Amino acid sequence: MNSDADQQHLAHANPGYASGQLAKALTTALTHHDPDTRRRADERGRSWRAVLAGLANGRLAIGSRTPVAGLPAWVTPEVLRGGFATGRPSASGPLTEYETETARLAGVPAERQALFAYCLSEDGLGRLFDLLDSGRYEVTVPEEAALLTVAWLARAGETDAALALVGELAPFAGRLRFTPRPSDRPAPEAGAVHRQTVADAGKTLARRRPSHAVETQREALTVWQPFGDELLAHWLETADDDGTVHVPARDAHPGWYERGAELLSRYRELARRHTYGTKHLNPKRNLAILRGALEETVVGRGPDARRLGLLRHAVTAMVRRRGLPGSAPHTALRREQAAQAALPSHHALAQLVLSRLAGLDQAAGVTEPEPLLVPVTGPEARETGLPVGATVPAAVRRPVESALSAPLGTLVERGVVPSAEVLAELVPQLVAAATAQAYPDRALRTLAAANHRAFAGRRSLLLLNLQQQVRMEELPWVRAVAVQRAEGAAGEVAAVALRQLGELAVQAFPGTILPNPLVRELSVLARQADLGAPLVEELAADIFMGTFTPKFLAAARVAAELLGGGSLYERYYAVDYRAVRNLAIAEAAEARTSGGARTRPSRPRTSPGFAELCMARAEASSESARKPSSWSVAGNGKVIEQAQILTTHNLATLVHRVGIAPAPGWEDLARRCFVTVCRLTARVHGNPRPLATIKDAAYAWRQMVFHLSLCGEREQARTLTWLSEEVSRHPGHVAARLAPALTGLRQVAEGGTATEGRGRRLQGWTTERHWLAADPTARG
Repeated sequence: MNSDADQQHLAHANPGYASGQLAKALTTALTHHDPDTRRRADERGRSWRAVLAGLANGRLAIGSRTPVAGLPAWVTPEVLRGGFATGRPSASGPLTEYETETARLAGVPAERQALFAYCLSEDGLGRLFDLLDSGRYEVTVPEEAALLTVAWLARAGETDAALALVGELAPFAGRLRFTPRPSDRPAPEAGAVHRQTVADAGKTLARRRPSHAVETQREALTVWQPFGDELLAHWLETADDDGTVHVPARDAHPGWYERGAELLSRYRELARRHTYGTKHLNPKRNLAILRGALEETVVGRGPDARRLGLLRHAVTAMVRRRGLPGSAPHTALRREQAAQAALPSHHALAQLVLSRLAGLDQAAGVTEPEPLLVPVTGPEARETGLPVGATVPAAVRRPVESALSAPLGTLVERGVVPSAEVLAELVPQLVAAATAQAYPDRALRTLAAANHRAFAGRRSLLLLNLQQQVRMEELPWVRAVAVQRAEGAAGEVAAVALRQLGELAVQAFPGTILPNPLVRELSVLARQADLGAPLVEELAADIFMGTFTPKFLAAARVAAELLGGGSLYERYYAVDYRAVRNLAIAEAAEARTSGGARTRPSRPRTSPGFAELCMARAEASSESARKPSSWSVAGNGKVIEQAQILTTHNLATLVHRVGIAPAPGWEDLARRCFVTVCRLTARVHGNPRPLATIKDAAYAWRQMVFHLSLCGEREQARTLTWLSEEVSRHPGHVAARLAPALTGLRQVAEGGTATEGRGRRLQGWTTERHWLAADPTARG
């Protein structure tokens, strides 16, 4: 890369981004209506101020895998949005409650240095041995597994390894937390996972407040309409034969004035107690007109001619609309409204479900949601006042159902896992259990799984120059027990887990590329299984340095093995997979000959041939003959997209090396991808910023072409016909926008090219206006 481009890339790690995020946080902290949101924004603001201070004094090096001066790469940093480290280690901060309690029981000062020394004493090691044997502890950041590893090594007779690990931890003993929090619960079972805990579901239900609109309507039906009926009936006592009401003389209607005064007194009490509705205060409303006239009459003024006219008009309108109070139509209407008002509010039912959750383990998931969501029972009705048999609405059911604890496939089937991103959040628990099988010792297996779950929560740093995120194998306590691994059987377990998770991800979300957190977890399994399965991450276009690591070319070579020889995918995207395969062979030979020489000693090895190929393809895909004159995010995106096309972004690796075979079949996945394409294309219409949606639609289209390429000729022909039928089920602008892409695909299937005639090749990134964004309904 030239120096100008390097400066452009480094600009994305400058203080301007942090300043912008600080401004957003401060605005939210000062203006948001919700106190919890303001509090969280204030905390973010403090963190962003720490980032800016670290950048100013040189203590932070954003873009490096060791961003905090004086801290090694293995220390878990606190990381904010965009990959910015704050300078604070995640395992630092004030002593936790359990650390303070441990210090008290041990009789040592409440300081981390003293606690570290105590844990290495005979009593301290005994306490750690008990935790190892029980498995009842929680590792929230990887550092909390460190001293448990020391204890395991000491008990196993690995004294040298234990001392070496202590020596590496000791410089940070006064600052970092190296022990886990004791727990009442054993380690989680590997077979079931949950997206939320019972406590999470409870918090969601507790935050549910009464709906102002619903309660206003309920108040109107139960308070103000019945009171209005009483006012109307009171005035109708003065009506003559034709229904015209009058202001009565005191002696003509004995008790009328007294009952009127009582009504007005009750009105004032009702208005004080029931404050949702305000229509009764509106002087133009019938109830206010009847009440105002009564107030003037009771005090002896009597309404003037205008007020009397308004009164008579209001009475006539109320009788005409609902009937006389007590009449059959009026009674039926009020009975129906009373039944509607008696329906329990979502807030009240949420409180009921919250009480049902109270008796469950708050840190676990819900194994059986249905008993918690049954209609209101008799005893509950007597206790709460809710009607027997009232059903729990969907809005109240959802938080409980989101806490379902079940096999991951079940959660996907039930919609608890709605996206590949959510799937990635749950996978670490399963990967932890699979990778921990490499350790024969049960206590060490439990510890390794806990450490993996914590490490999966480590947020990615913003890295430049192709630096890799820290891997779990780099943690000192993981390296210290690496020799304890028994790889054979563990590799088989990892291979099975990799295949199952790969199939689940591709089958559940066929139109979505694998998100980076999921790719990282699958890569852990792939390394343990030793399948030679290169999995690649999605690169960020705004910090892309114009180079690729060799695994991208390795992944493209796997795609060449699967799709080379004239597949639909190869022909649609005009890929020469034979050339890709030859390039991979040549670079591998060169790497062996040169010993993996690098262009710069401090930088990782790259694949210059693959980068050149992607850049040439990106340039060739431009519809304009003019070459881009400067660096741009969109230009980077085009190069990255070509890398995704050549590698199939992990699909070929999962099929050809891992061996996934989704049960519905490739034709079904291709069709579901196209449904996703249509859904996303529909969102382009009227969208002032459609490029992100177009990019996702193009990715879904690419995955469709991949799945379709694995189908036989008959299946391909059948699906191509179906695509035309399916697009006609969507709005007309969707069919018009996708027509060029469908034409291009049909041309390729018939032996032509995608871009001849009216055909187009659908790709996401462009440095010009995207053709999919053009409004087909606009008149030329």
